[in-house]
Amino acid sequence: MSEPPGAPAGPTPVVEVGPLRLWSPVVLAPMAGVTDAPFRRLCREFGEQGLPAELSPDSPDRRIEPIRGVDALAGLYVMEMVTSRALVEGNRRTLDMVRPDPQERVRSVQLYGVDPDTMAKATEILVDCDLADHIDLNFGCPVPKVTRKGGGAALPWKKDLFDDLVRAVIDASERAGRRRGADVPVTVKMRIGIDDEHVTYLDAARTAVNRGVAAVALHARTQTQHYSGAARWEAIARLKEAVPVPVLGNGDVFSGEDAQRMMGETGCDAVVVGRGCQGRPWLFADIVSTLMDGPAFQDPGLRGIASIIETHARWAVDDQGDESRAMREMRKHIGWYLRGFSVGGATRHALGMVSTLDELHELLTGLDLDQGFPTAARGPRGRAGGEKTPHLPDGWLDSPFLSEAERADLHLAEDGANGG
Repeated sequence: MSEPPGAPAGPTPVVEVGPLRLWSPVVLAPMAGVTDAPFRRLCREFGEQGLPAELSPDSPDRRIEPIRGVDALAGLYVMEMVTSRALVEGNRRTLDMVRPDPQERVRSVQLYGVDPDTMAKATEILVDCDLADHIDLNFGCPVPKVTRKGGGAALPWKKDLFDDLVRAVIDASERAGRRRGADVPVTVKMRIGIDDEHVTYLDAARTAVNRGVAAVALHARTQTQHYSGAARWEAIARLKEAVPVPVLGNGDVFSGEDAQRMMGETGCDAVVVGRGCQGRPWLFADIVSTLMDGPAFQDPGLRGIASIIETHARWAVDDQGDESRAMREMRKHIGWYLRGFSVGGATRHALGMVSTLDELHELLTGLDLDQGFPTAARGPRGRAGGEKTPHLPDGWLDSPFLSEAERADLHLAEDGANGG
């Protein structure tokens, strides 16, 4: 981390992720079916509302002119995970997912895969086609359809595969970058390990750093924990001590105060926010304001949230070009937005079946919009559940290195895990 020449004085130094400059130490975690372009835009715009005047792009007192693709004023906002196989095969849905939002300041793509050759080809597509300013590699996903193929949180257990995959992606990014005259940094996101007997994060992080990653993010839970229990922030602190690149901490950040406490307790360079912003994109205003000494923050009341819902829905329709499909996607967001408010069972059900923008507007205007933000809606979000038995390929834990049979089957491993 360093202060670029002419940087305004602030509470935290700029976090450098390769050529990228994170003026605010905040990252939106990719979430399948959630962090599409409209939601990312909402989160980023709220994050920018939390900036002090000298960094705010809308302030006459701003002291920098941000460079697109370089300066992340309110942090990074990473799109939902895409699979390398789908990208290489030109899957239409996947190509739609990586289509840049023209308003995005820094385009961050999270890539998933288990075959180094396929991951390298996907990386070259992203860089050659100018689709990404930053590539994040997913080694943290705990869901069975990913881990049963040896991907996500299961992959770092195989030390040789992890090394091969990270090296292949970084080499591919550098090759394509030379062709385009671009420098696209690669980062990794991982968990502590598969379970307490198969801890992988320190060895994996050191391997990734040796191969040239620009930063390492740690969700401080094991695969077995899934999202249960408390995140083990002490693991983030150990990782910070172990590697020389920026460390991004993930797990149980539900407020600006939580973010400040994580950074203070662990020494991490930035915080990663996932479930906490579901139905609460303004969380980024709270976090950025708290960490950057920005304007005072207050959760909106129902009238303000109804307006946010309608903006989100309009952007979703514009993005997808299909009102019916966009509104189906919006239903889960509406449920999250209205958590804790007095809405009524019949109206809540109707909102859960909404199919047009006009219908949404009519239902929202019929609510008691004078309600303040409910205390019950603060704190943890998302389904925590309990610990889950890891779903892994047969014999996966027998050795931390690939067998010949496992290596031969890598080309099959992405089948069924296609995010497209």
